[in-house]
Amino acid sequence: MNRNNYKKIINNFIRYIKRIVKNIPQKLKIIIIVIILLACICWLIFALIEESQKQKYVEYDGKNLNESKYPGYKELIDKLKENHPNWTFTLFYTKLDWEEVIDNEGHQDNTAYPLNLIPDSSEYPEDWKCEIDKDKTFDNGTWLCASDKAIAYQMDPRNILNEDNIFQFAELKYVEGAQTKEGIYEITEGSFLEGDSISEALIQAGQNANLDPYFIASRLIQEQGRKGTVLSKGYTYNDTIVYNPFNINAKGNSSEEILQNAAAYAYEQGWDTLEKALIGGVEFVKEGYINKGQNTLYLQKFDIVKQDGSLYTNQYMQNLLAPQSEASNMKEIYETSDTVDAALNFIIPLYENMPEEVSER
Repeated sequence: MNRNNYKKIINNFIRYIKRIVKNIPQKLKIIIIVIILLACICWLIFALIEESQKQKYVEYDGKNLNESKYPGYKELIDKLKENHPNWTFTLFYTKLDWEEVIDNEGHQDNTAYPLNLIPDSSEYPEDWKCEIDKDKTFDNGTWLCASDKAIAYQMDPRNILNEDNIFQFAELKYVEGAQTKEGIYEITEGSFLEGDSISEALIQAGQNANLDPYFIASRLIQEQGRKGTVLSKGYTYNDTIVYNPFNINAKGNSSEEILQNAAAYAYEQGWDTLEKALIGGVEFVKEGYINKGQNTLYLQKFDIVKQDGSLYTNQYMQNLLAPQSEASNMKEIYETSDTVDAALNFIIPLYENMPEEVSER
């Protein structure tokens, strides 16, 4: 069919529509127009509501933070900026209600694996144990489910916007000149990661994945301790020595169950050398978390990012205190390598209906 025939068909269709419209009674035309207008208005309202609920990221410029809506943030951020002029801050508008977040992170009845655990230790207040399953132990028998009070304290950004804890919010990306082999070597000295070859491998892995190598080292030490475990030294599973230094899929309610689950995952991935496990683990973290918008220690612990369409499900660890511990390791590495004042970016979550009082311990 040539171009002229197409034009003829279109013109005939337009004339047909015009005849139909011409024959419609005037009152009916008005009704149709009103219905169309109402439909357009409803669509516009729906689009505006959807847009208002969409999470967004805004670079902080010192003036664009509503202090009455988000109390207590500005002064803390400004102080950090004053002490570290090269740092930048990104405001992450989660569009989530604070109380609802804490409720969803809290331990629910009949849950086999609580989202948040604390060590079974007298170091923590009695009211940091959840009311449900208060004294029931989880994981390897040395962990308790965390209470809403404990979760609120660890999640409240205002308890993190300080020199000691800010690296929970550090964007976990590779920054040229900020992360060095020497820095890796210093923090890994005396650990299972010690050695030039491992330091070089961690820097290279960070460059390849656009991930902060200091984060990778910190995560490994957090998961394995400085001396390592059988999962970083090699564990025999199905007659094969496997490695899983990131403790991926290491879950269960006994030490043996945890070890078997982690070893089975490593076996399925073919991680029969530490190098393979390091490379595979970095890729796992990147694909499973970074690429889903969970690009800080805080966001990997608390899944408040809607990018993958869900919330509170994609959380790397159960340990409520892990981001704080890892952040401390990362800060130490940056200070040791004298790059703590590099051009680093920090992503600060903002919640709706935040109380004026900062969550207390």
